[in-house]
Amino acid sequence: MQLSYAPYLLRFAETAITSRQAMTVRPTWIIRFIPDDGKVYYGEAAMFPGLSCDDRPDFERVLAEACHAINREIELPDLTDFPAIKIALESIIYSARNDNSALFFKSPFTRGETDLTINGLIWMGSKEQMLRRIDEKIKAGFRTLKLKIGGIDFVDEEDLLQHIRDAFPADKLTIRLDANGSLGDVDTALTRLDLLSRFDIHSIEQPIKAGQPKAMGYICRHTPIPVALDEELIGINRNDEREELLDTITPHYIIIKPTLHGGFVGGKKWIDMATERNIGWWITSALESNIGLNAIAQWAAHLGVTLPQGLGTGALYTNNFPTGLRLDGERMSFNTSFNGFDLSDYNLQWITP
Repeated sequence: MQLSYAPYLLRFAETAITSRQAMTVRPTWIIRFIPDDGKVYYGEAAMFPGLSCDDRPDFERVLAEACHAINREIELPDLTDFPAIKIALESIIYSARNDNSALFFKSPFTRGETDLTINGLIWMGSKEQMLRRIDEKIKAGFRTLKLKIGGIDFVDEEDLLQHIRDAFPADKLTIRLDANGSLGDVDTALTRLDLLSRFDIHSIEQPIKAGQPKAMGYICRHTPIPVALDEELIGINRNDEREELLDTITPHYIIIKPTLHGGFVGGKKWIDMATERNIGWWITSALESNIGLNAIAQWAAHLGVTLPQGLGTGALYTNNFPTGLRLDGERMSFNTSFNGFDLSDYNLQWITP
C-alpha cells in the first residue's frame, strides 16, 4: 500500500475578507491512499494559515512522517495538535471501509433520501457589496443568513441588518453573525450586542478575541444575543481542556469545524460534552476543497443534524474538484451516481515519504 500527499492552491473567485485577513488563495494538502488492490482514496489536510493550531513550521514534516509511518507500518507521530492531518487520515479510513472514494459516512443523505439545510454566508466587503450578496442569497431561497461583521463601519452594518428585517421578520428569516473577535473589549462588546439585539439575531460567533475565557464567560452571562464559540475552540485538543473551557464560558452554542477542532473524533467529543451541558452546536466547513467538504457534509448528515449548517463554501473557488454535493439554494443533497474523485487532470505533484 502507498500513502502520498500533494500541496494544492485553491483560488477564490472573489476575494474573501474577514476581520482578520483578505484571501485570494487558500493552500491545502491532499493525501492519496492506494492499497494493494489499486483503488484510490483521498483525504484533505486543510491546515488554515494564520488560524489553525497546526499552522507551524513543522506541519509538512509531520504530514510526511505520518504518511511514512503508515507506509512502513510503524508507529504514527503524535497528531493530537494536528487536527488537519487527523481528519485527512480519518477520511481515508472511512472511505476505504466503504470501498468508495466519495463515500465517507453512510446515511439517508448519501442514499439520496434526505438533504441538509445550510446557511447563506455573506462575506465582508463594502456596504454595497454586502447588500448585493444579501439580496442574492435571499433571492436564491436562503432563510438563514450568516453575516461576517467587523470589516466596515458599525452603523453601516446596522443598516444592512435593518434592510434584512424590513423585508423579513425573525420568524421568516434567521440572522446569524460572525464577529471574529471584532467587537472590542467587554464593555464595548456588550454595548454593541445590545444595539444588535433589536434585529432579532439568532446568535453571534466570537464577539471578542479568543483566549479570554473569563471575559467571554462574563459576556455569555450578560449578552442579549446567544453567543457561539468558534476560534475559542482552536488548540483545545484534550478532554480536560475542553471541559474546563465549556464550564468556564458556558456558551449558548459551539461551532464545530473538524479540520480545526480535532478531526471527526475530536469534533464528536466536543459535541458530546456540549450536549451534556445543554449547549447547542452546528457544523461548519473551514474553506476546504470539495474533498474535505464532502467528508464534513456526510459527517454532519450522519450525526442527524437539524439546524442549518455552515457548509456552502465549495463554490467559492475557481479550481475546485468535481463533487457529489449539489446545492439548490439552501438545500444540499448528495448525487448518488457520483463515481468518486478523479484528480488526474489537476497536475498534482505527489510526494511519497
